[in-house]
Amino acid sequence: MERLSGEKEQSVEAFGWAARDSSGHLSPFVFSRRKTGEEEVRVKVLYCGICHSDLHCLKNEWHSSIYPLVPGHEIIGEVSEIGNKVSKFNLGDKVGVGCIVDSCRTCESCREDQENYCTKAIATYNGVHHDGTINYGGYSDHIVVDERYAVKIPHTLPLVSAAPLLCAGISMYSPMKYFGLTGPDKHVGIVGLGGLGHIGVRFAKAFGTKVTVVSSTTGKSKDALDTLGADGFLVSTDEDQMKVSTLFRLQWELWMA
Repeated sequence: MERLSGEKEQSVEAFGWAARDSSGHLSPFVFSRRKTGEEEVRVKVLYCGICHSDLHCLKNEWHSSIYPLVPGHEIIGEVSEIGNKVSKFNLGDKVGVGCIVDSCRTCESCREDQENYCTKAIATYNGVHHDGTINYGGYSDHIVVDERYAVKIPHTLPLVSAAPLLCAGISMYSPMKYFGLTGPDKHVGIVGLGGLGHIGVRFAKAFGTKVTVVSSTTGKSKDALDTLGADGFLVSTDEDQMKVSTLFRLQWELWMA
């Protein structure tokens, strides 16, 4: 596709998988994406992760679902079209799109690059765009997004592995960086070794941070210690382990004081 001028009007047919009601069952869905705006990119979707939020929305468990609903906010794709004022991307770039596709851009949160806290943030799906149209997510063949809300994916990162980083990954990476939980003088606890937890352990080890996994059973101890390289593993239902851990923490805090 070629670069679009700001005046060229068009909509593009899209194909996706949508739920029509709270049964959550997905079926083929043909719909229209808006034209690519001056500062927007059209992304051919190559991969899209599955977040548990998708399941909540599909089944209307948060009582806010707009049907038909096309889920998906862990999107990896290739730029296939760019608006005439786009400066971050070129045709063919591999990009990621996460949980939001726009915000007010003027509030304190937006000015501090914390758009996820903007009260007017627009979700990648199950949200309403500025033009009044309903947003459909990444369980589709392409998506249109403002360049500000897309990120370039390094060519060294396997695309199939990159998709979960757009939600589960950033959910762990952001607080670690924001609160300075990086480096050998830090010790973090990861509660649970699920979709977010295992990525959190990976990030912590990459940062050189000591990490202890806390789980309710011993079932994932081998994964945590041997596969992911965690430094410790605590069973939260084991009172003796938790007492020892609490005592050690108090001794550490007194020593640091």
